[in-house]
Amino acid sequence: MTMSVLVAGATGKTGLHLVRYLLDQGAAPTALVREESDTSALPSGVQLRQGDLTDLPDDVCAGMDAVVFAAGAGGSSSSEMTDAVDRDGARRLIDLAQQAGVNRFVMLSSVGADQANPSGDLAHYLKAKHVADEHLKRSGLTYAILRPVALSDDGPGGEPILGEAVDITASASRADVARLLAEAAVNGRLDGQVQTMQSAES
Repeated sequence: MTMSVLVAGATGKTGLHLVRYLLDQGAAPTALVREESDTSALPSGVQLRQGDLTDLPDDVCAGMDAVVFAAGAGGSSSSEMTDAVDRDGARRLIDLAQQAGVNRFVMLSSVGADQANPSGDLAHYLKAKHVADEHLKRSGLTYAILRPVALSDDGPGGEPILGEAVDITASASRADVARLLAEAAVNGRLDGQVQTMQSAES
């Protein structure tokens, strides 16, 4: 039976890689898109479901086996939009997934989101991600949380490096991140885990 996977952030740089990997693995991805979203780059075979992370409909997760949150307000967004999307939107999607009986929820987080009170330029963003991650861990859903280091637009590499061996000053290609998110969603590779990640060193 084909696995149905809802993807928040499917039209973003990482999300476009992600839906392709889901298709490659035989899953049926559905892109969560706003009415004004540019969906022209999505590959054929991706279904669309309308919804805004700041105002999600109650039935947005209906019929889904897994949900992947790969969205983000973006580094240049206001604190209010970061909270609305990365914190509150994520928490609302988690709650709706739980209510819909979704089997697995995969979260694209960030290195540094393990801290409740981070510092530095990304402090507000990392705090929002931390709150969302903690909400997911408490939700009762089968979850996977991936915290890559700085993202790059490099192509796919070898087997990514996870956990304590990660160099936080390294980079993680969006393609490698997406492949790991797809594996986590489809086959449960990271079930119950919170993992930092970097691409394999060249």
